[in-house]
Amino acid sequence: MPRKAAQLSEADKHSADGGAVAVDRALFVLSAFREGDTALGLAELAQRSGLYKSTLLRLLASLEHARMVQRHADGRYGLGPEIARLNAVYAASFSLEHVVVPVLRDLVRATNESAAFHVEQGEHRLCLYRVDSPQPVRDHIRAGDLLPRNRGAGGRVLRAFAGARGEIYQRIRDEGVIALVGDRSPDIAGVSSPVFGPDGTLRGALTLTCPTPRFSGAFRAQVLDAARALTAALGGTFPPLQPLRESADPDATPPLDD
Repeated sequence: MPRKAAQLSEADKHSADGGAVAVDRALFVLSAFREGDTALGLAELAQRSGLYKSTLLRLLASLEHARMVQRHADGRYGLGPEIARLNAVYAASFSLEHVVVPVLRDLVRATNESAAFHVEQGEHRLCLYRVDSPQPVRDHIRAGDLLPRNRGAGGRVLRAFAGARGEIYQRIRDEGVIALVGDRSPDIAGVSSPVFGPDGTLRGALTLTCPTPRFSGAFRAQVLDAARALTAALGGTFPPLQPLRESADPDATPPLDD
């Protein structure tokens, strides 16, 4: 019988319900490698995973056999060539639409409003994907439409992470979300948050829109949560943020400056 730790390791804390413990631990060992790591020693892997070195050695032997890790001459371990092969297979089969649209649908179900994913297109922003609100009165932008890059919540997010200066853009970078009423059109409110890829670059802006009378300050947290989920689904990491600022008016929007 394997020795059972008195306290759960980080690997065991992230195990799948009903899954195989050894597989969960091996996958967690792979996830211990971070951007910038070339190779890690046994002590560092033990510290990051919380696993006993004896357990780690058995897991690493299996991972090395599968070419998912390789042991260097100095005794440290790095990721193996099988990881590169699987990445190539994933990249060739990857469909951004299949990842983005389910998140948009979930956001629409949660808010009953319209959700879209915008990307930069020159001096404009392109509505790449869109899921409409089930309500008959809504913003009628369609996938494929070009919108201003300097107006609307989605445009403001794209500009913020392109380095635009000003109070509103700094606030977007600090809080990771912006809610604006009447910025693109007096009848439309929007809430938007950035989405990042695995290399930390901005992949786009996830945006919720609704008629101005239906706007709720609660949409900020919902959109931010959806953007975090989409970033994770794309293999990215959301940057640390400052807490969302509270206001006496929960539906108040920040002053704009260009």
